[in-house]
Amino acid sequence: MPGKIIDLRSDTVTLPTPAMRKAMYEAELGDDNSGEDPSVNKLQEMSAERMGKEAGLLVTSGTQGNLVGILASTQHGEEIIVGDEAHCYLYEVGGAAAIGGLSFRPVPNHRGHLQPDEVAAAIRPDNIHFPRTSLLCLENTHNRGSGAVLTPAETKALCDVAHTNGLKVHLDGARIFNAATALGIPANRLTAGVDSVTFCFSKGLSCPVGSIICGSQEFITRSRKVRKMLGGGMRQAGIIAACGIVALNEMVDRLAEDHANAKILAQGLANIPGVITDPALAETNIVFFDVPDISPADLIAKCTGMGVRFQNTFGTRYRLVTHYGIERADIEAALSVISQAVAPLNAPRA
Repeated sequence: MPGKIIDLRSDTVTLPTPAMRKAMYEAELGDDNSGEDPSVNKLQEMSAERMGKEAGLLVTSGTQGNLVGILASTQHGEEIIVGDEAHCYLYEVGGAAAIGGLSFRPVPNHRGHLQPDEVAAAIRPDNIHFPRTSLLCLENTHNRGSGAVLTPAETKALCDVAHTNGLKVHLDGARIFNAATALGIPANRLTAGVDSVTFCFSKGLSCPVGSIICGSQEFITRSRKVRKMLGGGMRQAGIIAACGIVALNEMVDRLAEDHANAKILAQGLANIPGVITDPALAETNIVFFDVPDISPADLIAKCTGMGVRFQNTFGTRYRLVTHYGIERADIEAALSVISQAVAPLNAPRA
C-alpha cells in the first residue's frame, strides 16, 4: 500500500491550517442571520475591500454565490450570456434555470476567453419574441480553460460591451486570487468593471467551507434576501468566517508556490511518452493532459493504487490541481507514478 496519498483531484481537498483551527476555536460569534456575527462582518468587510466593492456577503459555496449573484441581478424569464464551458453553465445543476426561471445564451469559450464581438452579437434586440438579455457571466480563472487568466483589459472590454447594452456583469472569481497572483497585480484590478463577484475560500485558500459575494451595498441587500431564500441564512457562522480571515491574511501570497508546482507538473507530463499536454497552458494551478491509448478506468485505478489521485474529466482527458499540502517532492512522485502507469504503452513489442 502507498504511504502518503497525493490528492490532485482539486484544491477543494485541502485541510484547514493550524492557524485556521485555532481561529475557529477563538472566534467571536453572533447570529449572522441578523447581521450580528462580528467575525462574519469583519470577513465581509475585508473581502469587499480586496475586491474593490462596497459590501460583501458570506455564502456556503461558490455555487450558491454564483446563484445568489445571478438571481439578485435578474428577473424571472430573462436571459444570461455565458461561455459555453462556464462553470455556472455546466456544473451548477442548472440552478439559474430551475430556480430563477432564466435561460442561458452560451457563446464560444476560447480557452476561457470570450470575444467582445461574439458577446455583443448574442445580446437580444428588443422584440416581443425574445427574452430580455440582462446579465453577462464571466469566469476568472477559467476551470475548463486550464486555469486561464482574464486580464484587466479583457475584462474591461467585455464589461464595456455589457454595460453599453444595459447588462450587468457577474464574475465567477472562484480562483480570483490565482489570477491576480499569476499577473502580479491586486485582485481589485480584475474586478473593477464587474457589478458583482464571487470567490471561494474553500479552494486554493484552504478553508473547510465558504465563499463570498461582493458588490454594491444595494446589491448585497438584495443578495441577503436571495441567500435566505436559498437556505443560506446562517447563525454563528463566525466559525467559518474565522478561517476566511486567516486565509486572506496568510494564504494568498503562497498561491505562487502552487503555480510553480503546476508548471513543473505540466512540463514533467509533457516529457512522458504517451501523454499529451501543453505546458504553456499551465498559467495557474490547473493542469490538463490526455492519454488516448489507455482506458480512463484503467489509468485512474493504476494511479490510485500507487497513491496518486486525479480526475478524469471527460473522454481520455484528465485534470490535476496543485494546492496547499502538495510539495515539490509530491509533484515528482506523481510524475513517477503516472510514468509507470503509462509505461506499457511504450514497452517494446516482441
